[in-house]
Amino acid sequence: MASDTTPGAAPAPDARPVQVFQVSTLYGAATLAAALDAGRFGPRGDSRRLLLISRNAEIPETALRLEAMTGYGRIAARFDGVLDWNETIHPYHPAAWAPRPEEAPLWQRVLRTAWDLGDAPVELAVESIQVNPAKALAVAFPESSLHVYADGLMSYGPTRNDLAQSVACRVRRVLHLDLVPGLRPLLLSEYGVEPELVPDDAFRAVLAEIAEEAADDPALARAAAAGPTALLLGQYLAALSLLTAEEEEELHVRMLRGAAAAGHRSIVFKPHPSAPVRYSRALDEEAERTGVRLTVLDGPLLAETFYERCRPRLVVGCFSTAMLTAAVYYGVPVARVGTAEVLARLTPFENSNRIPLTVVDHLVADLERGEEPAVPGPAPASLTPLVRAVGYCMRHGSHPGLREEAARFLAAHHDAPGTAHHFDAERLTLLGLPGGTAAPAPGAASRLRRSLARSRRG
Repeated sequence: MASDTTPGAAPAPDARPVQVFQVSTLYGAATLAAALDAGRFGPRGDSRRLLLISRNAEIPETALRLEAMTGYGRIAARFDGVLDWNETIHPYHPAAWAPRPEEAPLWQRVLRTAWDLGDAPVELAVESIQVNPAKALAVAFPESSLHVYADGLMSYGPTRNDLAQSVACRVRRVLHLDLVPGLRPLLLSEYGVEPELVPDDAFRAVLAEIAEEAADDPALARAAAAGPTALLLGQYLAALSLLTAEEEEELHVRMLRGAAAAGHRSIVFKPHPSAPVRYSRALDEEAERTGVRLTVLDGPLLAETFYERCRPRLVVGCFSTAMLTAAVYYGVPVARVGTAEVLARLTPFENSNRIPLTVVDHLVADLERGEEPAVPGPAPASLTPLVRAVGYCMRHGSHPGLREEAARFLAAHHDAPGTAHHFDAERLTLLGLPGGTAAPAPGAASRLRRSLARSRRG
């Protein structure tokens, strides 16, 4: 029998363990790249590393592809190969499809063949383990250990859906950025999963690398030439049904109006990369009315690339993670617009956007109220008990150990100006917490049960 070194022999299969890293955003991929650079997944070469890209937009075919984002090539170079989840499961949608447990052995064989994994052990690093496609991967590889990484403020909130014990017992850690120094994530804590920080210097180095890739980007060059001093962050709140399209456009106008009132004469608007392609004349008209030079930075760029290259003096948003990135990693003062209004209309109460809104509302200056934009420091003593009390009210069944702490906090602060708007009186009543009314409104208990049931189903 010919040996592996015999001329003409087929190369021996790669028997190294395989690490599959599932991503849907460049920000998330940058988080993983920083974790890899910091040695959080072991030395390179010990395992075969594969980047698995998923496009989870409602219509994936029309969404901006991750591969088209500036800086993607630098990130992808850290991996031994790139896989496409959408192509693998076509025609199913990544957010909707998962194999049934009884189909797991069949689907694992399909994936191992399609991705040339052989019989090597597989380790998974995924985002949002409680929903697809991460949940689908966990089902298809039921023997694989799981590492969850969080690329935003949602890591500070409770897990939005219950996990099957067969999945929860395999989660080894939650990797997260230190976006609010001193605030500990609640995500997966009910399963005993410990959070682990991605080092600041590693993440900052990855962002600098991405910005270097954008050195010749014409859209960024045009924005920089305008000499901007403020950046407005668009989100995709209408696409998430948190605002109507008209309300979101008005929110952006309010951001511009607030920045102009603060003295900024050259302003850049950065739409969210995942937002639908839509741009009205409303911002242009407001810029003309207030005498502001407006530049729209709608290229395939992270907002952080703009911070690196243009060094603004102000970043304005509603509750975008990129606001905290600007403050923590670049020392840029930040301000919020519309945060309290979105928080007030957010439904259901356990909506996972609630904690990001709570954090930004508590930490970041309100531009329209004339509060001075600032760089938030470490989490104040008031933030942790607020976040934990809100988290308990969102998912009380998952965090019974937080009840006494939440009750103490609400007894002292439920009617305080900075606290009251974070809680729903009906829910406080049903949970028997301070701030509720003497008796639940008719039908309130059944509404809460239905709300929690929807949460459990995801």
